[in-house]
Amino acid sequence: MSKTISITSIATISPLGNNPETIWNNYLTNQHCFVKKEFNNHKAYVAVLDFDSKNEVENLKNEDIKYKSLDSSVLYAMAASRKAVTQSGWSIKDVFGVNIGSSRGATELFEKHHKEFLETGKAQTLASPTTTLGNISSWVAHDLQCQGPEISHSITCSTALHALLNGVAWLRAGMVDKFLVGGSEAPLTNFTIAQMQALKIYAKENQDYPCRAFDLEKKQSSLILGEGAAVCCLEIGKSPNALAYIEGIGYATEILEHNISISTEANCFQKSMKMALNDTKVSDVDVIVMHAPGTIAGDKTEFKAIQKVFGTDLPMLTTNKWKTGHTFGASGMLNIEMAILMMQHQQFIGVPFATKQPKRKAIKKVLINAVGFGGNAVSILLSI
Repeated sequence: MSKTISITSIATISPLGNNPETIWNNYLTNQHCFVKKEFNNHKAYVAVLDFDSKNEVENLKNEDIKYKSLDSSVLYAMAASRKAVTQSGWSIKDVFGVNIGSSRGATELFEKHHKEFLETGKAQTLASPTTTLGNISSWVAHDLQCQGPEISHSITCSTALHALLNGVAWLRAGMVDKFLVGGSEAPLTNFTIAQMQALKIYAKENQDYPCRAFDLEKKQSSLILGEGAAVCCLEIGKSPNALAYIEGIGYATEILEHNISISTEANCFQKSMKMALNDTKVSDVDVIVMHAPGTIAGDKTEFKAIQKVFGTDLPMLTTNKWKTGHTFGASGMLNIEMAILMMQHQQFIGVPFATKQPKRKAIKKVLINAVGFGGNAVSILLSI
């Protein structure tokens, strides 16, 4: 059985847009996607879906009366999955697996149903089936008439890349030939924003770039939440229409001191990056798309881990969270999209306020990182 895995399509809906050309053009500007919205009588920055993506989701919701009761996280995943499967040329006759996870799952619906229960003492009929975690992949599989395995999971902010790891395992085991993997998140709710603010990591400053992801000199954390979904189609072997190949995978778990801790040199990232690199020389890696959530500890520890692994031969470093916010479970796959776009266009997309970096002649190999609460790090090495 071949160990080569092809990514034959990737589709997303996010604050950057819902088609590759729009997304790429948005990456070329130094404008962020944040707006201020009111949460619990105060305003906070968030990154919301662009106008076209909202319309796409609304049209999907109106297609079937059953879809009207679904959480936004499910609808986002369905919209992205339809496009990914169409782009890959898969048909309903193909047997393929689905693994789409979420950090928080049906956030909007869960808070809505819980609020109604506190007010009335009664739960609505669909409160349980529309808020379970398996809800995402099962509805995507229903919509696509999928005949393969359907899996959902939550591994906080590394969820989408853990889905990719799982898809790779199924493919290399020879259990299926194709797998749809990714993550979806709709976390822009009162309670979720309040939780991030309680951790004292949410952005407060009103400045040109409210989320200072990969600003290693910032004096306070500046995480901002965003929403969206991102999925990709995986196939075993070298596909003639591959966008990129998965050259290496790595994963590791941090030994925690408390619920959200990470070591000062992000040992989990050091292990996951080394595993993903395997026999690849560090000098062959052209770009790293960092997790870099915009928190002081998160950004600095990941950078230290990169320094430990790469030494003085650092690749170009970037992140997209200064522009899109942190989309929790979907963020890792949005990083994959950024990596593929840079390889396709052979152009590095940097962080406008980050330190200048040495330029590489070409972008042929990109390392992508993600980590979540609990220290579950994943690193994926892509090549073209």
